[in-house]
Formats: sequence, C-alpha cells, structure tokens
Amino acid sequence: MRPPGRPLSFADVELRAQGVALDATLQALAHFLDAHAALVTLVHQDLVRGLRRPQTGRGGLRAVQVLRAFVLQRVKAWDLRELRERIADGYTLRRVTTFDAAPVPKHDAFHRAFCRLTPATVRALHDAVVQAAVALGLEDGARLRVDTTVVETDIHWPTDSTLLWDAVRVLTRLVRRLGAQVPSALRGFADHTRRARRRMQELSRLPPAQRPRQQRRKYRDLLGVTARVVGTARAAVAMAQRAPLSDPRAAAAVAALSAAIEHFAGLTERVMAQTRRRVLHGESVPVHEKLFSLIEPHTDLIQRGKARRPVEFGHKVFLAESGHGVITDYRVLEGNPSDERHVGPSLAQHAATFGRAPALDAADRGFSSPATVAAVTTAGVGTECLPQRGGHKTPERTAHERRRAFQRGQRFRAGIEGRISVLLRGRGLRRCLLQGRERFEVFVGAAVLANNLLQITALLRPRRARPARAA
Repeated sequence: MRPPGRPLSFADVELRAQGVALDATLQALAHFLDAHAALVTLVHQDLVRGLRRPQTGRGGLRAVQVLRAFVLQRVKAWDLRELRERIADGYTLRRVTTFDAAPVPKHDAFHRAFCRLTPATVRALHDAVVQAAVALGLEDGARLRVDTTVVETDIHWPTDSTLLWDAVRVLTRLVRRLGAQVPSALRGFADHTRRARRRMQELSRLPPAQRPRQQRRKYRDLLGVTARVVGTARAAVAMAQRAPLSDPRAAAAVAALSAAIEHFAGLTERVMAQTRRRVLHGESVPVHEKLFSLIEPHTDLIQRGKARRPVEFGHKVFLAESGHGVITDYRVLEGNPSDERHVGPSLAQHAATFGRAPALDAADRGFSSPATVAAVTTAGVGTECLPQRGGHKTPERTAHERRRAFQRGQRFRAGIEGRISVLLRGRGLRRCLLQGRERFEVFVGAAVLANNLLQITALLRPRRARPARAA
C-alpha cells in the first residue's frame, strides 16, 4: 500500500537539472532527515498499524512524505489546506517533501496520515532527534532550564447556560442523524433547540442587578428542557437498536451514533448536576469536578496568577531546555499541579538522556521549595539556581542568591521565556485545534519536534564571520 520509494520520472530529472537551490534552513533540515532513516521507520510503523495487507491496495502517502509534511506544517504553522497548496505550488517544498513532480493529494489525505501518528511515536521521534543531537556533539547537557506554559483547547468560554445549550444542540443533531438511518427512532422526539437557545441568551444578557432574582427560574426551565432532550435521545437509541437492519453499513452507522449519543448524554448529566449544585443549591463546585466542554471534556482550568489572563482553559505543558536551545523534555500535565513537583523528574530525565546531572539547573521561583533545593543538591547539580519563593531568607540563602554564578544562571533562565514565545507564536502552540487528548499530545509533540529540528539545523550550518565593527 505504501511502497518504500518511487523511481524518478523524466519530469523529476528535468526539474532537478534546473539547479533550483533550496532555502538554507530547509536544505539542512532535509539533509538531517536523510541521515536519520530511523525516524522514517517510526512513522512507517504507525501508517501500517492495523492493516492486514499493507503492501496491497492503492498507493498512499509514503512515510518520508508524511514525516516531512508533518514537520513542515509545524515549522510554518500552516493549516492543512495551506500546507497542501504551498507544497503543490512551490518546487522547493516539493523537493523538501519528496513529492517532486508527482501529484500532491488533497488536504484530507494529509489529515488521515497525521491522525495515524500516536503520542508514543511523536515522543519516540523527539527522543531520537535529541539523541542524534547528542551524538553529533551539538548538545552536552551542561545547562538546564525549565518552565511551564499553557496550551489552550479549542473551546468557547464555558458557562453553565452555554454548556446546557451545547448539550441540547449536539444531542438533537445526533438524534436527527440516527433518524435518517432508522425513521422510527424519531417517534416522540421533539426539537427544543429554539427554546434552549432563548433561555441561554436570556441568561447571558441578565444584568448583575437582576441575576439573583431571575436566574434560578430561567435555569430551572433550561434544566428541564435539557433533561427532556436527554430522556428522548436515549429512548430514540433504544428504539433504533430494536429495529431490524439488513444493511451492515447502516447497522454500523446506527451503532456509532448510539455510542455517541450515550457519550454526550453522560456528559450532559454531569453538566446538569454541576449546574444544580451551583445555581439551585448555592454550592461551590470544586474545579476537579467541573466539566468545561462537551467536545473537549479533558480540558483543565489553569490559574497561574497572570494579570491579563487570570484563568485559562487547556493543559499545562512542562518544558525543559538545554543550553543550546534544544528542548530535551516535554510533558502534558494533568490539572494544575504546582511547578515544584517537576524538578525531580526533570533531573532524572536529564540524567537518563545525558548520563549525568547538569552543571547548572535554573528555574523561576515557582519551582522553588526547600524540598526541591535539597533534591537539586542531592542530584549533584553544580549550581542550583532556584530563587526562594516568599518567606524570610537566611543570611546563607541571601549570600547564595547574590553570587555572580547564581545571577548568571537567572539570566540564562530567562531564555526559556523566549523559547516559549517562539513555540506559541511561530509554531502555532498557543491554541490546539485538534480534538481529543491524544491529538492534543501529538500537537504539542509536533511543535517541540519542529523546534528541535530547526535548532539542530541552525547549529549544523556554518556560521558566517561577523564583520569587524568600525572604531
């Protein structure tokens, strides 16, 4: 199905004979990927996973094309449509992605191929690239700086009224699709989307003075509508499952729609429960018990004390960067854990990668605590650079933080803020448009992989001598 290579055509030979030079960065990136064929093998294993006869059928995207297009998309922060158009329209990108004169498939072919990649494969690609940088002598692991950032999920600002409206809208749409397969399933089902939307709009427009008097009545009406939709949707599922279906494709569609309705009905009941507790009973619902999206139920609420963005919805991401700009470790975290928990695991991962502890470990004061300072010292770090967070400093601690080595370490630590900015702005890491926790981890890993490949290619290119400055 996916042959390992394609023989060059006369058109490929003619285009290569034109002598079109690639961009220096893309040329170095292509040379690095050519020299490390194991990366292509990892991607190929995901592409053929689950196929009974992978060598038969119509030829699809090859593993080398998937890997290079996957990296190119994050390097340029393009969506899939623009990625396809740029590759098809530009000869240099055709050379980089090894399409040459062959036709470029539509964007949905790239989407299907990228969806085959798992978080474990992207992690393995990242580890292989880091080990290649170590083997080439581009990174020695002498210095380490760590920090966390937040990557948002693709959701709207969650309120109880909008979540209930989402539930009514989604369940109604799924039941209508089920009715297209089994018309008898729509018996007794009523469309309440208009009423739910009006209640949601009335609640969102309530001024603060009227909210204490009117929101309970409107929320009771919206909760009643949502409960009726959930009940009739489950009744439609039960009726559709009892209906005889001779077409296996229709039976598979009914099974998939029934599973989706049950999934969203369960999430809707969680939203209804948290709405009753908060609005009708006046309880304060803990953050870990709240649901912030029906489409992205894995979303966490993150509070980092930022003045401009006190609350963010997504996932906290931990990053560890070396002294030469290579991100040696990344992790998508659950919830909103304290930063100090990641000091020990980051040092263990660094020791596993480089075989020794770093000579300098730098982080901001959010990572500091007596336990983390002791862990850094025990791990054998030469210069511990964790500013004390609050409290009264002892004379010994004050003298330690006034040392020149400590201050140089803090200036080195500030560099990871620039790296995070590059990831958010240049690699599109600010907001993940992919659906699901697994695709979220692939998205983060792709941005880190693209950053590391660009950094390695920059280190491999010979630097031009700077002209002497005039006196």
